[in-house]
Amino acid sequence: MMTSHLSIIAPGLLGASVAKAAHERKLAGRVSIWARRAEVRRAITQQPWCAAAPEALADSVREASLVVIAAPVTHIVPLICELAPQLPAGAIVTDVGSVKGEICRDAHAALVGTHAHFVGSHPMAGSEKTGWEHAQADLFEDRTCFVTPLIESDRHATETVSRFWQALGAKVVQTTPTAHDEIVAHISHLPHALAATLCAALGRKDANWPAYAGGGLRDTTRIAGSDPQLWRTIFEQNRDAILRALDHFEAELCGFRAALAAKDYDALTDTLARGRHYRQQF
Repeated sequence: MMTSHLSIIAPGLLGASVAKAAHERKLAGRVSIWARRAEVRRAITQQPWCAAAPEALADSVREASLVVIAAPVTHIVPLICELAPQLPAGAIVTDVGSVKGEICRDAHAALVGTHAHFVGSHPMAGSEKTGWEHAQADLFEDRTCFVTPLIESDRHATETVSRFWQALGAKVVQTTPTAHDEIVAHISHLPHALAATLCAALGRKDANWPAYAGGGLRDTTRIAGSDPQLWRTIFEQNRDAILRALDHFEAELCGFRAALAAKDYDALTDTLARGRHYRQQF
């Protein structure tokens, strides 16, 4: 057992998967879950991996040793500010948000003077499916999880958060919030922008074309099926890094177009080969 009382705040796919995985791996003596909607609390208490789902946010964290905030990125800091006065001394709070810079700074500041500690996290796991009903105990197995302490973050809290994700099966990478946001802008947020805009562009073409599509288009655009409002907040929060990623990609695409227009098929083949080499590293 790693923690005596694990509290999950906002059990969507990621939060419920954390609870389910922690239960199956016997990492917590008790798992409680707080959800805003009463119908979710009623349903989730029927699951073997949830010991309690209190109505009040304060009741879900008052005895918690580890708290995981699994809410959308715009809600993470307000929730931490709300629960801060109720946290016991020594409690550790982390999150699963896909943008870290602003969240880590503001969440750390919200807990100054409370004797609780915040360390940011971002598991690179998920699905176009949402909701706690799709929780998977193996969701984090062999997936990267970023842990993003500030210079002033408590060392013990950072080590505890890292060990927790490792115990869930993740490969932990520790980096700064700023470095994290630059990385994910390129490897996560840019791919989503490309998939979404490709589908949006094709949507202006013949309405019959999707029926003719093979596996290539489906594979390339799978993530475009994700929640637009969720991704809007991600693009808002990581705007500057995503703009740099778009500039980098645009330069590559312009080079590809120029080679094709000039019938420079050697240059075009070089781009295709570099792309194939990168893909083979996965």
